[in-house]
Amino acid sequence: MADLILRGGSVVDGTGAATFEADVAVEGDRINAVGELSGLSAEREIDASGLTVSPGFIDTHAHSDGVLLRDAVHAHGLVQGVTTEFITQDGLSYALLTEENLDLYGRYIAGLYGPPPVGLDVSTMAAFRSHYEGKGCNVAVQAPHGPVRLESVGFEDVPLEGEGLNRAARIVAQAMEQGATGFSTGLSYYPNSFSNTNELVALNSVVAQYDGVYVTHIRNHNNERAPEGSGIVEAMNIGRRSGVKVHISHYRTFPGNAGDLDSIMAEVDQAKSDGVDVTLECYPYAAAATVPGYFLRGECHVGGVDRLLERLGDSAWRERLVDSLENLFPGRSDSATWTWIGAEHLKHLEGVSFADAARMLELSVSEMTLKVMRESGLHCGFRDGMPASASVVRQMEADVMALLSRDDYMVGSDGIPFDEGVPHPRAYGTFPRIVGRLRRRTGVSLEHLVRGMTSLPASRFGLTDRGVVAEGKFADLVVFDADTVTDTADFNDPRTPPAGIPYVLVNGQVAVDGGKPTGALAGRSVP
Repeated sequence: MADLILRGGSVVDGTGAATFEADVAVEGDRINAVGELSGLSAEREIDASGLTVSPGFIDTHAHSDGVLLRDAVHAHGLVQGVTTEFITQDGLSYALLTEENLDLYGRYIAGLYGPPPVGLDVSTMAAFRSHYEGKGCNVAVQAPHGPVRLESVGFEDVPLEGEGLNRAARIVAQAMEQGATGFSTGLSYYPNSFSNTNELVALNSVVAQYDGVYVTHIRNHNNERAPEGSGIVEAMNIGRRSGVKVHISHYRTFPGNAGDLDSIMAEVDQAKSDGVDVTLECYPYAAAATVPGYFLRGECHVGGVDRLLERLGDSAWRERLVDSLENLFPGRSDSATWTWIGAEHLKHLEGVSFADAARMLELSVSEMTLKVMRESGLHCGFRDGMPASASVVRQMEADVMALLSRDDYMVGSDGIPFDEGVPHPRAYGTFPRIVGRLRRRTGVSLEHLVRGMTSLPASRFGLTDRGVVAEGKFADLVVFDADTVTDTADFNDPRTPPAGIPYVLVNGQVAVDGGKPTGALAGRSVP
């Protein structure tokens, strides 16, 4: 007798193979059998006729490091069918920090993760990973560049070389030995952007020795520090020089180049033809989200959170700060919207556009932005405005689906989930949006999309026995209605759950039942 049987579903097994009709039996945390199982009984049977059964979706890029520590169930991901999330993205995380640096860096990245945790040992990757056992979903990690640099040379704009580089290499090697799947960086954030290409080649040479993956939000700050070329060119050359496998985060078109996929993929395809092993990811929204410090030049960040806060209140710095915002945030600031602000006296600005917030406070947009950063202690985040033209939005969505039609693309929500404010809906609707409305609009193969959400990331990042519906694999499964599944979260009401996903299993336990989270905490720190 099995613990659970999903009866009569249409199985999309994650490999890209054609859909087939089968029962799926679960025993413990594994798939026990797949096929015609009428002779087998179970303690519970679920009628999956008319529904699709697939591996649980793998979110390759999520900023859930903080919220998972506060909300173990993690319902917003589970109801989308996400059974595994990759955290420590963009080189921004608590991992590998000493107690003192956890407080300092935790406050620095609070706009993404909320208030920093207190009293946790995250000084090694093993210790960090232990805090993500027993969550609603599985959790995978990479060694984050920011903490590696902070623990090696501090929050300073200095080269990582000599003993500093040796120390960083030792930290990365130990993290890989303790379960990291690779090394992540975000080269528009600090202290990451203080680096140069040679530093990144050296650290990724270590990652390559462990068959790990270099995961990068490509550079658009300090471009002169990438003598071999900025952005995507630098990333490809790091792969060439270090031999590391490369994975490009949230790589898609923007309003200014919507429809021009050839230009954004040219360097990638050339590198692949040169033998560089490259994969990529994207999410299906025409607006991004981040923290306003993203638009302050490196000089503003030197010394870390306390020095940055001092500068925000120093009149001698005001002209440089405003100039930085106006030059690094051109044409986007008026339509941006505050998603979350940690200061109670500024809560009324959540969900308010920057232009309206500036009028309310009788300040310029730049002055208003600096005020919110300073008075919230950097506990603030925002999202971009959507393009004014629906045709641009639809073209960008078509671009995403065209990219996901490739064999090297995965899905990463880039989700920044919060339990307050008006967050970006990508944390709540990315996967049903792709597998639902956008698939039906564009006609991209369901089998191919599911592969990019399951077996492709599982194999790329070494997630053992996950990402495929087959006997002996872990029972991470999602059951959905391919005809009706869709997202309902939008920019005005971002936390509404999707429709058409009645059941989700994590390691054999029913985590979503009838579309509702059960509270099961079966997730593990993987691989």
